[in-house]
Amino acid sequence: MKYFIPLFLWFTYSLVAQETVKDTTHPKELKEVIIIGKKAPLFEKQAKLLSTLEEYLQQSAKVDMIKRGSYAWEPIINGMATERTLITIDGMRIFGACTDKMDPITSYVEVSNLSEATVSSGQEGACFGSTIGGSIDLKRNRNQFGTQQWDINWNSGFETNNRQKIIGAAVSYTDSLFYTDTDFMLRDAENYRAGNAKEILFSQFQKMNLSTTLGYKLGSNTLAEASVIYDKATNVGYPALPMDVSLAEALISSLKLEYIPHHSAIKDWETKVYFNTITHRMDDTQRPIVPIHMDMPGWSKTYGYYSKIKAQLQQHLLLFNFNAFYNQSLAEMTMYPANPNENNMFMYTWPDVRTFYQGLFVEDNYALNCHSSIKLSATVGFHLNKVVSQSGLESLQIFYPEVPSQKQRFLKSFAMNYSSNKERWEYGLGGAYGERAPSVSEGYGFYLFNSFDGFDHIGNPELKNEKSLEGNGYLGYKNGKIAIKMTGSYFHIINYIMALPDAALIPMTIGANGVKVYSALEYATIINANLSTEYQFSKQFVWNSQLIFSKGNECNSTNLPFIAPFSYTSSLHFVKKKIAAEILIHGNTTQTNYSTFYGEDKTPSYAIINVSFGYKCVWNTIKIQMKIGVENVLDTYYSTYSDWNNLPRMGRNGFVNLAARF
Repeated sequence: MKYFIPLFLWFTYSLVAQETVKDTTHPKELKEVIIIGKKAPLFEKQAKLLSTLEEYLQQSAKVDMIKRGSYAWEPIINGMATERTLITIDGMRIFGACTDKMDPITSYVEVSNLSEATVSSGQEGACFGSTIGGSIDLKRNRNQFGTQQWDINWNSGFETNNRQKIIGAAVSYTDSLFYTDTDFMLRDAENYRAGNAKEILFSQFQKMNLSTTLGYKLGSNTLAEASVIYDKATNVGYPALPMDVSLAEALISSLKLEYIPHHSAIKDWETKVYFNTITHRMDDTQRPIVPIHMDMPGWSKTYGYYSKIKAQLQQHLLLFNFNAFYNQSLAEMTMYPANPNENNMFMYTWPDVRTFYQGLFVEDNYALNCHSSIKLSATVGFHLNKVVSQSGLESLQIFYPEVPSQKQRFLKSFAMNYSSNKERWEYGLGGAYGERAPSVSEGYGFYLFNSFDGFDHIGNPELKNEKSLEGNGYLGYKNGKIAIKMTGSYFHIINYIMALPDAALIPMTIGANGVKVYSALEYATIINANLSTEYQFSKQFVWNSQLIFSKGNECNSTNLPFIAPFSYTSSLHFVKKKIAAEILIHGNTTQTNYSTFYGEDKTPSYAIINVSFGYKCVWNTIKIQMKIGVENVLDTYYSTYSDWNNLPRMGRNGFVNLAARF
């Protein structure tokens, strides 16, 4: 590692010294970009203006959500949950503070302060760290320097099912030397009702989000930018879990310096330092009947930076990202016996684990000719875990007597993709190898109760790196009114980390089925395929459809958990001048490839219908957008494969959204 920095600086100097070559070819970027904010009017892209971020992300065929309530869904990428994926906000590494994954990174931002989400599959997403399944980078709204101008936005909404009230405002200012963006959003929801008006208790939530960005031009080609996100959720119910959340609070801050050289091979050099802290408090004080009351607070702090360079040398588009982070994860549990004469019981569930990572990502997108390119990328990283709590380490040493307080790992990845886009056809093929370290829970978790399979889980600090061999491809055709695209991916994951039962251990949680200890299977495989179609009937009418198939198995042919059954979406859009309308059908077939070993059961097929209508107008220089609609029109009662403990989804829900721009 000591050679990384001088090697990096030497290569940077050599790039600056190169003569600029005119860009005559443009290799295609294969990453999927979901537009959220300013780059396109919301009413043209979404049935509901003020959808949650999770609803936006589910546009991608690669993304689905594990739902434990109506708030803070956990993203799945290519059938893999957060341990095997990477979620960043403007490239910043952030780690949740909840041992039950009730606070995914997506829960700490709002759609109103984001412009897009970049979804990358497999090793395409390794720019900011190690991953197996892929990554999502959430990009915030960002102003540009220009003529002096104020921009004020006001948003409000109401939903009938859970009586959710939404209100927000945004103010931005720009001139030739300075810009600022400030955004505020508040959501307040009561319990929702599933189909047939069945109330789902403990599904309420309250959330406040504040985001501010300040930019200043230091010179003709240099800018500095500071940003802060403050997010606070309270009284959050999780009906699929035995506990709720009294507080989920995050402060996310960064300072960035960006340099755009003139007449140089380097096109952009961006360096950012950041800090974020998260506090998460689980409690069960609102539940009427519990075997024993518990408090489970957790804390996460992350310091990090990255220095990213984009350059061009003849037909080579180059990207270098030198990045590092330092994270502290601490969680504890206190149990309060009903008998006041008994002592409280305390333990660390995350024993103050410190994680340090430093990596270098290199990518070369080489244009073979005007219509085809080959992209090569590689990552090398140093990963260190250290347990700081002595009592927490001694607890782990009950199961692993020889385990040291720290463990070092080296992580590597490599990817190669070929793509071609000629006339009406486009296609591509790729292969990759990647590694990841065990998560904090997998390595150091102590008696973490999983209500899905009913077992207490214990981490294993002696786990080996998980490794993945990946193949992917796509084929597309576009001719006038019709566009068709098929994509697929295959993952062969070696040392697949999974918790397995240990009959010799006694559970700590009352009523638990037993204890599972994290181990490694020889391998597991995951296959994903999807077909998307778009047909333009006329300037006003567009039809879209999407078919998705996934399958996941262990080496012994046992089904993996949270693998989606065959699903489909079909929608018809109408847009004419000030009016927009949409009707959408979405559904899954019966989940037959479920895994009883991991707590899954058979979920029946379903289909729901959503309709929406939008209108835009200008009144006294105020631009107004309105959306009204009904989700789950037929009030279908249903649950999907990714609903924790068969939690039923929301029934019929009417909504109205109103946005005004001054």
